[in-house]
Amino acid sequence: MNSTTNYQSLVAFRDQIYNAFTRAEDALMNTADALMTETQAQSLPELSLSPHFERRWHSLYEAFEDGVIQKGLLRHAFAQATPLPQNGRIVLGTDASSIARPKSKTARDRTLVHESNLPDGCPPVVAGWQFSTLALLPESPSTEKCPEGIFLRWTYTLDNTRIRSDQKAADVAAQQLRQSLGLLPPCPDLRPLLVADGYYCCLSFLLATRDIPCDKLVRLAKNRLLYRVAPQRTGKRGRPQKHGPLFQPSDPTTHQEADGCFQGERIQVSSWEGLHFREAPDLLVSVVRVTRELATDSKRDPRVSWFLFVGECLPPLSDIPALYARRYSIEHAYRVDKQDLLWERVHLRTPEQFERWTDIVACVRNQLVLARHLSCVRQPWERESREATPSQVRRGMRRILPQLGTPARLCQPRGKSPGRVLGSQVTRAERFPVLRKSPKMVKKNHTLV
Repeated sequence: MNSTTNYQSLVAFRDQIYNAFTRAEDALMNTADALMTETQAQSLPELSLSPHFERRWHSLYEAFEDGVIQKGLLRHAFAQATPLPQNGRIVLGTDASSIARPKSKTARDRTLVHESNLPDGCPPVVAGWQFSTLALLPESPSTEKCPEGIFLRWTYTLDNTRIRSDQKAADVAAQQLRQSLGLLPPCPDLRPLLVADGYYCCLSFLLATRDIPCDKLVRLAKNRLLYRVAPQRTGKRGRPQKHGPLFQPSDPTTHQEADGCFQGERIQVSSWEGLHFREAPDLLVSVVRVTRELATDSKRDPRVSWFLFVGECLPPLSDIPALYARRYSIEHAYRVDKQDLLWERVHLRTPEQFERWTDIVACVRNQLVLARHLSCVRQPWERESREATPSQVRRGMRRILPQLGTPARLCQPRGKSPGRVLGSQVTRAERFPVLRKSPKMVKKNHTLV
């Protein structure tokens, strides 16, 4: 694809996301352009100083208070501009990320969410919001000059939805997959593949997505119990068996002979097919074991890993480790969004306002993905032979944004605001408690007799 086609597709994408902003659309579009170009800004007031934000700083906050973003139109715009992989197989990933708000007592609908990298002895949970992400994962790098960590940052967001206090992450992810998969361009050769971590190995997520035309490869805990297909009727009296012999990853005596095996260089992959869960005998799954000799056998780098595959045709065993390794690009994308695109740094009071800010961050990320071959500004110490990073492309967006133009209208002066009514009183903001999705565990008091 030449540069002219890239410019045209990027302009069309910007017009589509502008149409998804149905209220305060000009201020929201200016905010996205300011976030895409101001690499030194660390807050919303600093974004309002950008030359691409043609309004005053208070218009930026009013845009998130009064603005309206149609999620259906925005999801359709993301799907239509999706950069399809060259090999024809669409690999998707889903995960959930936390936005910590431990001291925001005026923020509504906060729950206890997981927080990483806390000091030893601290509980790994804080009060905040949680968002579920469905993204298109990048392909593996084709050259050795491109470090894997740099390449995996180019993740294209398809949908980013907040998980409410009355929802579960698995249910939201299943709904996102159902809504976004039908909008993607059809791929007649291979079904899309969804890779996820061990949380999405729950039966509720597998049953909710069984009718969606998408294969799933998720991590499997070694203590899960699965069963083989029940044997045929033996002619004896009584109810026929529903489950066959037990299969447990942590118990080698239940494995029997593998249905498939691949022996590579210091890696071995084995598969067992025709298994099912006790609660869903009609849902047939496959179990894959990956053994790596060079692993340190720690919690983060296990020597033996187990995976669950649900779908029509199991991929080649030699490709499974590389397919699941592409899931880690979501972690790199979260890091870019929170450190560079100010996703977690901006503080807004209501969850609806933060949802609009999340959509703006997703729009900027996808524009960087679509423009990574158009402009790139490197520092003198950065290598030219390496793949461009989102930060380098973001530095170059200031040069090409005037060529792209903006669909936002010019600011119209409206005069001075009359202010508050004489005699009105500003009341104290309402405080909201932290909600728990599950009841708090009560410790039993054991009395010695």
